[in-house]
Amino acid sequence: MTRRPLPRILTDSTPVARGREFARSAADSAADVFHPLIMISRGLRRLLAAGRRRWSDTPEDRRGSLLFMAAGSVLAVALVPYGPLLALVTLMGAAAWAGRERSAEEPAGPADAETDRLRALYEALVPYFAIEGDPTPLYAHDGDWESVFSDYEFDEAGRPSRFTLKYPPYFTDGDAASRARIEQVLHAKSGRGREYHFAWDEEANQLTLTVLPPLPTDIAAQQFVTTHGETVLGFTDPDAVQRTLPVTAGEATRDEPPVIWRTGLRSTEPHLLVLGRPGAGATTLLRSIALQALFYGDVLVIDGNGTGEYACLAGRTGVMGVETGLSGAMATLEWAAHETERRLITANRARQAGQQAPDDIRWPLWIIIDRPTALAHLAAAEGREDPQRLLQVPLRHGRAAYVTVVVADQIDCAGMLSEPVLTHTRARVVLGPAAPEEVEAVLGAPPHTTPAADVPPGRGYARLGSGPVHRLQVPVTPDPFDDATSEAHRQAVLSLLPERATAVGAAGDAWGLEDTVDAAAIMDAAGAAGTVGTADVASVVDTANMASLVDTAGADRTAETEDADDGAVTNGTAAPDRTPNPTVTANPTATAIPNETPSPTATATPTTTLDPTVTPKSTAPKNTPRTGGAIGVDLLFGGVAPAPPSTPSASQEATVPPERA
Repeated sequence: MTRRPLPRILTDSTPVARGREFARSAADSAADVFHPLIMISRGLRRLLAAGRRRWSDTPEDRRGSLLFMAAGSVLAVALVPYGPLLALVTLMGAAAWAGRERSAEEPAGPADAETDRLRALYEALVPYFAIEGDPTPLYAHDGDWESVFSDYEFDEAGRPSRFTLKYPPYFTDGDAASRARIEQVLHAKSGRGREYHFAWDEEANQLTLTVLPPLPTDIAAQQFVTTHGETVLGFTDPDAVQRTLPVTAGEATRDEPPVIWRTGLRSTEPHLLVLGRPGAGATTLLRSIALQALFYGDVLVIDGNGTGEYACLAGRTGVMGVETGLSGAMATLEWAAHETERRLITANRARQAGQQAPDDIRWPLWIIIDRPTALAHLAAAEGREDPQRLLQVPLRHGRAAYVTVVVADQIDCAGMLSEPVLTHTRARVVLGPAAPEEVEAVLGAPPHTTPAADVPPGRGYARLGSGPVHRLQVPVTPDPFDDATSEAHRQAVLSLLPERATAVGAAGDAWGLEDTVDAAAIMDAAGAAGTVGTADVASVVDTANMASLVDTAGADRTAETEDADDGAVTNGTAAPDRTPNPTVTANPTATAIPNETPSPTATATPTTTLDPTVTPKSTAPKNTPRTGGAIGVDLLFGGVAPAPPSTPSASQEATVPPERA
């Protein structure tokens, strides 16, 4: 029995193929014909979705006004001639534009010059990343550099500005020396004259190189938006901190990321150490800190250079003194140590009594010292003790007593700093050009950036405690009395200075001044008269609320006062009104100077001749910092605080003005 053949429709595939081709061509023709309609419908869907998102994002209190505006628009279109037709054409055009096919453009690859640079970087890293015996080496001569580099970007000059490279897992990325070698090679091959940031991802075995933009140098001194206990040291990179401050640069206002140093009871870095090269901006940073501290505390400045860089602070409210001489610095630091102890004792007694510490204890005191090693050198030459020894108490116990110490010196003299200064200053700043080894020695950690080729003043690195190392640019805070200072920067600094301190008492009457006079005017009159009465001095000191300071200085320096000239007058800085409570004496053995009036029977003596080594205030150059000894009486007696007798003796009689005699 023979097998019947299959039907032709099952054996011949020609009609099926023809049917498929016809269906495909019909579909293509329909797509071409209906393509505008498809594009417009797709655009309408996208416009409708965008409208829904806009409606959901609109607050409920504004939806009514939005509906009113939409209804008004529809009514206006309906009233305009040919308005509906024009609106329909506009809607179709918007839908066609929104529904168009968005073809993603493929990113173009690197140019020939850029490819050569990446290949050169790859070949330069082969000796450091390739080892013998690796079956699948990632780095090899004439290897594939495209498998190593990714996310590369180039600047206008064709130099790489950012890229990420892979390295073998066996590379010792935890070794600082190995990292330094790779960073040095990349720095040299990528182009010098720029700052690079290296981010090592040890988990993924990747290294990301980024070219850092220069930090802004046009930010001048100004009142920053900070809270109590915060001090702006400078500004850094945007991705380094999570906070920005509004700053004014010229006539524009912008947000910049700051480096903020926090002080107070809960601060882990209560004291600051600034090191740098000469002219690097350390004095500028200290001047900026002093101007910020005057808003919420008292400031005591010791200028070891003696160049008058802090003359603008002399005689200002809140500035307790600007000392430039060794004797004055020693007496001031001695008082600061006693004041710290007094604050601790008073705060402890208040806590034991279950009371809050007095306001004068909680009012911050800032001790700013510039070049203490210069004073130490002078003290060693004169056979005296190191002034840095007196900083031990404020450094150790300053945080609990609301006392903050800021020390600045040259980086070459860092070895002469005392052990308490190096131990208790956990906030560190390095300014000026410095090698990575020097930066690591000061900050305790190496910087993650390469040193800059051109370092402007105030440029450096900062590290607060155990935190990361930040790039730093100090605000421009020049000396307003310097002739090289621009007028804009001069006015910026002068606008931040507080008013000059005033003194009220009988001293003004003694020299024919008004009842309320400027402290500098009293000094001028004292220098012109050549003599100072004991009662007048006591009145000035008592008026300025500096009795406790005078007690300490007078009791601790009795040996020096025996040979001092009672009529010697030096240029000093008047004490402000914000001082510790005069009823609490730092030295319990000291005797306060009584505020007495000279007896009418006192015999006036001829005017005492001034010490030829002392420059009277009337002949001193303008804007020169007043130097002297301890705060208070030492401001009027050239660094010496004599113990005033209740009744003037024959050898030490008060010079009484004619109207009082």
